This record gives sequence, structure tokens and C-alpha cells, in this order.
Amino acid sequence: MHETFMISAFEGWNDASQAASEVIHYLIGHYESKLVHEINSDGYYDYQATRPMLCHITGRARIIWPHTSFYEIAVSPDQRILVQIAPEPNYHWKDYCREVLHVAQDYDVTHVVTLGSMYAACPHTRPLPVDISNATCACELDREYSGPIGITTVLDQMACNDGMKTTSMWVSIPKYMNTDMCAQGTLELVHGLSTVLGVALDTTDLQSKADAWKMKATAITACDDRLSSYITRLEHEYDLAQRARTIASLGAPQAEQLVKEAEAFLKRMEP
Repeated sequence: MHETFMISAFEGWNDASQAASEVIHYLIGHYESKLVHEINSDGYYDYQATRPMLCHITGRARIIWPHTSFYEIAVSPDQRILVQIAPEPNYHWKDYCREVLHVAQDYDVTHVVTLGSMYAACPHTRPLPVDISNATCACELDREYSGPIGITTVLDQMACNDGMKTTSMWVSIPKYMNTDMCAQGTLELVHGLSTVLGVALDTTDLQSKADAWKMKATAITACDDRLSSYITRLEHEYDLAQRARTIASLGAPQAEQLVKEAEAFLKRMEP
């Protein structure tokens, strides 16, 4: 069955280091795209929290209000997708999501993919973790998580209730690199999107930016002994977790050996 995708990202709480929203900007700039719809800001935003911007265009001042934009993008000769980009609304989330889904239905969307990024304890020297979860009904959403949610979770659940497939995709960003845009996080999400869409998205431009981000992170951490030690610990924990996943199905002896290695490492780290 042919699927029509809508990819959604929101600036703000769901967008650590702008890794998620930059996926949409990258797709709009890299592929043939056209603006097809907008949702005005009135009623959805606190302008003291999400301020309008003053821009000068062709010599004239113009106020740009927070708004939601939808673009149609040709990611391959035979596949077009709808993408949505907006600041996370401050008010009336249910009404807002209903309006978004009305647009999606007008474009015969069958599968909604929401993108997010969050700060976490992960090293920049390893692939940044990406969590991809799929649901076909509202009861399947966030079965293991309890806590605050963003607009992406509300949109996922309401899309499920409307009979759409949903995929939630989140990338983890090193919390010690929380001052810069994270091209590596954007790259990881685009790789995930390639899998979901079944289309090999071009990442040539993103790869060079991700390499530059890694080089900067390495330079920053090299000047801080405490941070370097912290990253060494994160690397070891990451590698242990990877090994655990690899040998989980191999039986008890290998798992027991991994536990011993982990205990020995933690003892060495004790003050």
C-alpha cells in the first residue's frame, strides 16, 4: 500500500541544539519544495515567550509572526512528502493539532513522522543514539515513559486516533555540547528518515557539517581534563551497552562476563 508521509518538527522544548528543526530546513533547501499552507499564530502563541521578528526585505520593514508552515517536497522522482515546521505553541494544543491534522488529511497523509532532539549523557565520539518508535493505535504510544511531554506526543496520539500510522523519532545530543547547533544530530535523524521513507536521502552537505561539529567538540573537550574523564566514562558505558545488546541472545556465560567487566570498571571510577 502506498503511504503519504508528513514529517513534523517543532522549535523549542522538543528541539535540543535545533537538531530536529534543521532536518526540515535541510529538506526544504536541498530538494525541490514549495510552500503549500500556513497556520496563523493568533491564539496559539504567547508573544512574550515566542516573539515576532522584525526583518527588512527590499528596503521595507516587515514583522514576521510565529506561524506554522507546510511544504511539499519531492524527495525522489516518484515520491513527494509534506513537511511541517513551527515553534511549539504555547496555548490550545488540542485545537492546534486538529488544525494540523486537517491539513494532513487534505493532502491524504497516511503516516505522520514527528522529530525531536533531547540532551542526554552520551559521548560525541560515538554515533548519537536515535530512538524510533512506531504505533498504530493511541494505546501503544509511550508505553514505558512517564513524565512531561511536548507537542509531538500530542500530535502523535491524535493522529493515531484519526487512523493514521505514526512514527516518533528522537536523537540524543551530548548535554555538554548544549550551546551549538548539532549537525551530527540532524544527520542521524535524516538517516532514520531514509529508513522510514524507504528513500536514500542525500546527506553529502550534512556530513561535512557533522564532521566539523565533531572536530569542534573534540577540541573543546581536549582542553578540560574533567570533561575528558567524563567522556571516557560515557564511552565505556556506551560500548558496554552495545556489547550487551550484541551478546544478549548468546547465553548466560557471556552476559556474566559483561557484568564482571562493568563492575570492575565502576570500581575503578570510585573516588
